[in-house]
Amino acid sequence: MKGLFISKKEFLMILLGTTILALGINWFTSPLGLVTGGISGVTIIVKTLSEQFLGFTIPLWITNLVLNIPLFIISVKQRGIGFAKKSLWGVSLLTLALWYTEFIPNVLDVHGDLLLGSIFGGAIIGLGVGTVLKAGGTTGGTDMLATIIKFKSSRFPIAKLMLAIDGVIILGGLLVFGSTKAMYAIISVFIGSKVITWVLEGMNIAKAAFILSDHSNEIADAIMHTLPRGVTGIKAQGMYTKDDKQMLYVVVSQKEITRLRDMVKSIDANAFITIADVREVLGQGFIEEYDTLV
Repeated sequence: MKGLFISKKEFLMILLGTTILALGINWFTSPLGLVTGGISGVTIIVKTLSEQFLGFTIPLWITNLVLNIPLFIISVKQRGIGFAKKSLWGVSLLTLALWYTEFIPNVLDVHGDLLLGSIFGGAIIGLGVGTVLKAGGTTGGTDMLATIIKFKSSRFPIAKLMLAIDGVIILGGLLVFGSTKAMYAIISVFIGSKVITWVLEGMNIAKAAFILSDHSNEIADAIMHTLPRGVTGIKAQGMYTKDDKQMLYVVVSQKEITRLRDMVKSIDANAFITIADVREVLGQGFIEEYDTLV
């Protein structure tokens, strides 16, 4: 049983993430019939079909639990409990969250507006999934099924397997809810994927600048003493002239990039500058508490 335990921090993050995810499903995608893939998409289809053909409603949490149990058992047999334990926590807490969030009033009621529902639903679901993934867990479902298939047939890439599985589920949503809601569901999937990326990569966006100049020493001194930021000199060679050069590499905040550009141009109007986005920066002058990002 010891192998099933996770840290308190991981537990709280997975609990928070699954609660947010369940709110996104119960508040937006389920009421609006937006099947965004995954086991959650199957639960919405089963709920609707049970209402139409069985005369009673099969709750989302029951379908989620029933579908994930065999996947979890197979995953444990293939890779052991150590591999699947965080999935177990994710599935268990999501199942519980799908139940108790049914009793939380929707404070963001979109009144049936499919566009607003797809945007906010995608954003909230993405935030929830991203939080779970950041804790190192998963919510089971299609990603677990993909790893099971991958284990049996290693030639299939995980990403393509997940895309294929989600595609089939979204197709099922199209057949049940129609093409209009399926298209809105795709909007929700796109927004959710962007939010997941944002959560995993962080908001600590900065700018990286690569500077080629015949006055690299002067520029480096100006950057270090005026901004001030550290600068790294990289040996480079112009492949046309074969001249040896020193390329400067510096990372600055977004608000400093204009000052950097003006400073470089004031020293060397012919300097060649390449500026790129940096998603996350760890170290002096930026984020120094590494553990807070784990």
